Amino acid sequence: MTTAPQPLFQTWRELYCAALFETDKDRIPVRIKDAERAIVERARELFAAGTDTIDEDEALDDALYALRALQNCLELRAAA
Repeated sequence: MTTAPQPLFQTWRELYCAALFETDKDRIPVRIKDAERAIVERARELFAAGTDTIDEDEALDDALYALRALQNCLELRAAA
């Protein structure tokens, strides 16, 4: 089975959704890391731009919170 090539650029939202809806438990940690990296990068871009982006800032914060909750669930499951 061949897989489609990964696009060179994915938005933080696409990576975030990919992490949340990943069904392969071995790939979830990688998906989480990729999404977190993209979210932090986007937050830095918005900060550097200095424009009013409160809605996206809140969305970034919420996404990071959800990813960390997912990561904590994985860690608890692994420890059990």
